[in-house]
Amino acid sequence: MESIVGTMVGREREQQVLSAFVAASGGQALVLRGDTGVGKSALLSHLADLAAGDKHRVIRAAGVEAESELLFAGLHQILYPLLPYIDRLDDVHQRVFDVVFGRGESTPPSVMTLGIAVLDLLSLAASQHPLLLVLDDGQWLDASSTEVCGFVGRRLAGSSVKLVVGLRSDVPSGFDTAALSELPVTTLSEKASEQLLDLHHPGLDARVRRVVLDEAQGNPLALLELPPFVRDSRVGRKPGEPFGYTGVPLPLRLQHVYGARIESLGSVVRAELLRGALDGVRSGTSADHSRGTRYRMVDAEEAAACGLVDIDPLSGDFVFRHPLVRSTVVQMATPNERRAAHAALALVHGDDLERRATHLGAFAVDPDEEVAAVLEAAADSATRRGGARAAVAWLTRAAELSESHAERSRRLGGAAFIAGHAGLLDQAQQLVRSDGEPGRDESPASVVASAYGALFEDGDVRSTQRRVFAAVEKWRDSGAQDSDEVLTRMVDLLLAINQYASDEVWWERSHELLGSLGDLVSPHSRIYQNAWGDVVRRGTGVHERIEEAFVGLHHLEPWDVTRLGVAAYHVDTLSHYRPHLQRTVDREVETGAMAAGMTMLHLIMLDQIGVGEWDEAERTGQRCLELTTKHRHVLFAHHTRAYLGLVAALRGDTDRARELQAAVDAWARPRGVGFLTQIADAIGTTTALGEGDYEAAYLHAIGITPPGTFQPYAHQASRTLLDLVEAALHTGRSEQARQHALAAQQAHLPDISPRLALITYGALAMTTTDPTEADRLYHRAETHPAATTFPFELARIRLAHGIRLRHTEGRKAARQPLALAAEAFERLGAPAWTERARAELRATGAPARTSSAHLAALTWQERRIADLAAGGLTNKEIGERMHLSPRTVSSHLYRVFPKLGITSRAALRDALGKFPTDQNV
Repeated sequence: MESIVGTMVGREREQQVLSAFVAASGGQALVLRGDTGVGKSALLSHLADLAAGDKHRVIRAAGVEAESELLFAGLHQILYPLLPYIDRLDDVHQRVFDVVFGRGESTPPSVMTLGIAVLDLLSLAASQHPLLLVLDDGQWLDASSTEVCGFVGRRLAGSSVKLVVGLRSDVPSGFDTAALSELPVTTLSEKASEQLLDLHHPGLDARVRRVVLDEAQGNPLALLELPPFVRDSRVGRKPGEPFGYTGVPLPLRLQHVYGARIESLGSVVRAELLRGALDGVRSGTSADHSRGTRYRMVDAEEAAACGLVDIDPLSGDFVFRHPLVRSTVVQMATPNERRAAHAALALVHGDDLERRATHLGAFAVDPDEEVAAVLEAAADSATRRGGARAAVAWLTRAAELSESHAERSRRLGGAAFIAGHAGLLDQAQQLVRSDGEPGRDESPASVVASAYGALFEDGDVRSTQRRVFAAVEKWRDSGAQDSDEVLTRMVDLLLAINQYASDEVWWERSHELLGSLGDLVSPHSRIYQNAWGDVVRRGTGVHERIEEAFVGLHHLEPWDVTRLGVAAYHVDTLSHYRPHLQRTVDREVETGAMAAGMTMLHLIMLDQIGVGEWDEAERTGQRCLELTTKHRHVLFAHHTRAYLGLVAALRGDTDRARELQAAVDAWARPRGVGFLTQIADAIGTTTALGEGDYEAAYLHAIGITPPGTFQPYAHQASRTLLDLVEAALHTGRSEQARQHALAAQQAHLPDISPRLALITYGALAMTTTDPTEADRLYHRAETHPAATTFPFELARIRLAHGIRLRHTEGRKAARQPLALAAEAFERLGAPAWTERARAELRATGAPARTSSAHLAALTWQERRIADLAAGGLTNKEIGERMHLSPRTVSSHLYRVFPKLGITSRAALRDALGKFPTDQNV
């Protein structure tokens, strides 16, 4: 705003920075931050002109407050001009953009997935000419777009893409933590202020000139807009009387200036401006030329004549001169005028569910079931796209517009349910309280919301168990004949509480209750009932049912995805679904169902532990701990500490493992959270086994389950099968070890999960006295199709096999399984187990190290990728087998080459062939 015919006034420093920004080689990002009206938009326009003159392609966009809750609204603007390039991307990236632009039904991508796709798209678009993205009013960008822009902005180095963002300093934004370089835009100096004022308003009366300079305080917008108003307002004032704005913030003064102009307009023009303002028509030349459904103001020449709107030179559309004009138009309109404008805009957006719902919700006053249904549909859409917080607002409004108390209560309960999962526990409680009536019993929705709060915030399993159980009983006794969403929520919550409590009596009571409900219990809830409780007795066939449920993945709510993921963990098929969790977890944590996102992090961490990615598991756990602590989810925080304790125990960090074990146990045991006390005992077992303290390991293991049986509803009972057997064998309890291995066989554990199959065959092999039977069982375990998915268990079985072979068939026969075990332990990062295997290997007469230091330096995942690549698989084929993108596979291989001392893929086979190789990888 402070430029005249292309000349900037008082911005020499900023111009130098922006000129250097354009001229710099490579990509980079920059944030311009300043107060309202200080001239950020003018500097952005100046930068755009500089870049265009330097042969850059310039794409401009702007955030709008009205769209700050609409997912990907900002990305729509930024990426729309680049749509022709999307068809030149690979199929994976094309599917990502199909979701963003509403052209497909795939699951919305995570920030990382979408960010990588955007980077590739921008790089492609900038392959011929450098690209500049100019984003004004970034503080109003929707959260998902903000996160993606921040992700992209931090990774532009080496590209031909530049990003610049204008932000208001008085409005918090996701860009505040994006770690992008900043250029503060301050007010003009006194000299520059005088120069700008005289250029735009020459010949001002000296007293008016002085008042304007004093009032503007160097703000360029004020210097341009105040003079006519001050001049007119001097009429009727006594000499020396101060201008009537002392102590009033400058934006409010400027709104008053714009308000006087708006009042002078005719009603038709004011209505036109209001429709444009409520639909987010842009200000300045940063207008959005991409969205064809944006409202287009017409017949607004009168507003242009008095300086409220301009005509965009590129599109010919009317645009607001400044964001303050837009907000002033809305503030000055009467409620009825705003309603009429929203009604018109709902028609404009008839094909855009979420935009139409926004305007209909603002239009309606009296109960209207049709509008409420549209709002509810928009909430469902937002939830599935990672917008749980927006969904809460829409469902709450839908409840307000419901025509019956039953519908109002149902929708408020839905809003409270989603609010609880979005981490808005206080809001969830307020929503259910707002549905209360004197004399009415507690509603099911109220039970669910308050129980979630008590469970997440303090791990209160006892009272929540009683309340939810009673609510389900009451539902059954009411004689309802049809399944209901509220019933499903209560049942799923009861099952989740039971899982944490791990109490046999309550599980049996719940089975009886759910049995009496028959078909009213959803098929998914039946999966949770069987998987979360006693997988030993109820787990057969569960993994097929989970696989079937995931076929309809794109129609699942985020909490359903996590619940099915938990079920998959219990039957050890989590790796199949981890890619989806990794694609969606960032989205849910940032703008969606935060509680579901926390559980996704737990599941990702569990799979990382299982497949031997212990460094990654540690990082995931630390991220989850920070998140759960920040949002007061105390139960999830201790749940995370329990898994971090397991990682520490596996890696031989005994002090940390015991510290975390004690913290979890001290919190969970008094509350009756048996799920976590079992993990605490598992930490003790694993730590003691690593130290070679087999007596302590045995005592910890039988604290989970007695030998020869599997404690009902103790989820660690079957998971610690190998631990108990090993500890028993090393302490002379051979009979108990054999009894426990046979119990696993009799319980048909191999039919339940691949991991249980592996450790059952291993336990049977370790405990049999028949050499032929032992060889057969060891072979069956080591060649199991899923054996290498669980490298720690496989290495332990190979270690035991090698020890047995050394005693029965001689040293030479034992070397290969011992070498493979030692190599696996070393790659995993389990030093105590590594040394144990190496000691056994030395006893065979083999050298202390039979694998190269380079090879041992590979992580488990790197070794698997290297073996598959050496076998002739392409990056795409490896990615499909390991649930990784081809880009990730390529990155791993380039880290593998220097570790092996090679420079090409062709040398992989020879490099790996010199050392013992796991043929099952």
